Amino acid sequence: MPGFVLVVLFMLVSSHPGAAHEEVIDVILTSLEKGAAFLEQQYRNINLDGVVGYIILQAELKEAVRAWPHTDPLSWSQRTTTVSLVKRLGQSLTKAVMELKQTDPKYYKEFEPLLTWTFWSVPHEWSTTDSSLVYSSGRSMECYDEAQSDKCMTLLLGTWKNNGTPCIVTKLCRDTMTRFGCPYYSLSHQLLYFMIGENRGCSAVLKGEIRTSRSNLTERQYQKIFCSNMMKGNTDILQKSFSRDTQDIFIENILLCGLAGFSDFFKVDWLQHILRLQDQEVGCFTQPRRRVKRRERMLDDGCSSHLTGVSVSALGGYLNYYLTEQDITKRPLTLM
Repeated sequence: MPGFVLVVLFMLVSSHPGAAHEEVIDVILTSLEKGAAFLEQQYRNINLDGVVGYIILQAELKEAVRAWPHTDPLSWSQRTTTVSLVKRLGQSLTKAVMELKQTDPKYYKEFEPLLTWTFWSVPHEWSTTDSSLVYSSGRSMECYDEAQSDKCMTLLLGTWKNNGTPCIVTKLCRDTMTRFGCPYYSLSHQLLYFMIGENRGCSAVLKGEIRTSRSNLTERQYQKIFCSNMMKGNTDILQKSFSRDTQDIFIENILLCGLAGFSDFFKVDWLQHILRLQDQEVGCFTQPRRRVKRRERMLDDGCSSHLTGVSVSALGGYLNYYLTEQDITKRPLTLM
């Protein structure tokens, strides 16, 4: 009875935040095992965005195994489960990536660097967002489309042509990716652009910035501005309605800002919203929504390829955060 488990989980973490972290980890690992089983069955049908989500999860799980508290024998079985998950993901992702290479060769070539876990960095230090950085006003419509975003990212990656030079930042891309007031996916892709640039080793994303009002802003400060506004966006979503039209961006914001090291995105009640979207039998995450991202694949049983990849990698972020926060001097409570 997953609904009952979620209610008990929320009560435990609310009343005993330190001692309950191990129960949270149990719930997360159970969800991730189901997600891994879904990938094993559907690796031929997962789109590139979904596969990238699973690869980010692979990086997060490898970091979890490396950093697991060795002085805590009570959680050692959880680490064993995580080790098993890493192995299962490795086998399935090898097949999924090969499938992408054959079925969508152009998109695969453009984003091939993202399709290895070593590309992604997992945070070791945490910070929080700042509400004073929230835009006083903003657009209600997206600032640009996915094609433009993809083009700017391939220029960073060096995949814009065969043997292309990486870390190219055109004026259009710099202006687009540093524009304030953007909402929704434009905002999350602005953050992703800076994260990809950082992971690719591009040290001069802001070179050529001529706006005097921003002359002292660093790439990390841009990330904080974006995540502060993504935090506001998530808060607004929950206040208005957590609907089929907002679920995907809500979880994508948790994934990206969590991966950027902003710990206040790992709220336990937000975790519940993610877990409720998982099909307990199939293991995927479902979303009957109107907006369909380019190259999205809606699979059998209402499974969303994109949302599943985003959700499992967001859960991997929760796992690493709770591992760093759990109080290993206390015995865990039990959900049963």
